[in-house]
Amino acid sequence: MKKMIMNLFLLLLSITIMFSGCKEDKVSPLESNTTPPGAVSKVTVTNGPGTAVLTYIAPGDKDLLYIKAVYTLGTGKEMEVKASYYSNTLTLEGFADTKEHQVKLYAVNRSEVASDPIIVVVKPLENPIWAVYRSLKVLADFGGLKFLADNLTKADLAIELMTYSKGKYIPTSRNIYTAAVQIDQSVRGLDTTSQKFAITIRDRWLNYTDTLYTTLKPLYETTIPKSGYKAVLLPTDVGQQYASTGLSKMWDNDIINWPNISLTSTAILTPQWVTFDIGKLANLSRIVIWDYPEYLNAGRAYYYGGDIKDFEVYGSDNPPSDGSFNNWTLLGKFSSVKPSGSGYGIQTSEDYNFANVGISYSFTISAQKFRYLRIKSIKNWQGTSFMSISEVQVYGDPR
Repeated sequence: MKKMIMNLFLLLLSITIMFSGCKEDKVSPLESNTTPPGAVSKVTVTNGPGTAVLTYIAPGDKDLLYIKAVYTLGTGKEMEVKASYYSNTLTLEGFADTKEHQVKLYAVNRSEVASDPIIVVVKPLENPIWAVYRSLKVLADFGGLKFLADNLTKADLAIELMTYSKGKYIPTSRNIYTAAVQIDQSVRGLDTTSQKFAITIRDRWLNYTDTLYTTLKPLYETTIPKSGYKAVLLPTDVGQQYASTGLSKMWDNDIINWPNISLTSTAILTPQWVTFDIGKLANLSRIVIWDYPEYLNAGRAYYYGGDIKDFEVYGSDNPPSDGSFNNWTLLGKFSSVKPSGSGYGIQTSEDYNFANVGISYSFTISAQKFRYLRIKSIKNWQGTSFMSISEVQVYGDPR
């Protein structure tokens, strides 16, 4: 009996210990200093486009942890920006207007005790979305709309498109997100009827420009089926670098894997070209090109190696058998541009995503129909002229 009572006592004791160890942990400051640190001093303000940079002298408290700025945007959202005690600058972002804004600047110690605030007045310059808005051009394009604008500050922004239906404008999912210096992008998949559109530009803090209203009629286009594409080798065309690569692999529906690409001769340093048949006569609107993503730094990189940078595309309905450019019509001169504007061998996620879905190049609008295309590489991203193309898709009106 005594043994049973002792076992029961030990069981209850172990349960008590177990539950006492399950109490909620509370996160608290590492130190306990209730004395506020000294205030920030000698603050200078440098106003920028939609921003303000504060430069200051932090107090000399040994337990200083960070400096904090608190301010309110025009949308009513309260913003808080912190900088460690190693820094002497804070960048405030998200301003929509050029009005004066009060900023409270605090020093905070390791006990999370803040100093009395220093009040600073900032007066940001114009938000970059307005310069983009003023430069914006919206044009009818094949299957949609083309957007052209200058974004000289490389601001992260969205161009939002609304369509008109039942007496009101309805937001669409066809928005453009970019930080490119020269915006040249199209929205596809729209009906080819005259329609009312509304366009506005916003930044990532939900600041909006005015709304641009326009009525446009997207031009008809459809995909030219790749089942009809055929490789053509004329006397002046350049051959493939390896037997495992080939021109016909530009329409095998593989945009990324080696050797399912067209890789032309690396030994030729002057402009070189390839020719192919799209299978039917069509009024051509554009070509989408998937460059080959080279292996770089344990990843895959576009805008690299033989990916075409400066090139021309020609069309013909009856190419001469001697391989000359007689009876060929220039459809467009193009230059591939990285959205980020970064240097060679540097790739952002926007760069990768933009190239990975295929880069679209629009042709000069013409009533003439063509069946044969020629891609002429002037310069690749490496600085020579060979081409590394994974896939192509041609669009137009074959009716």
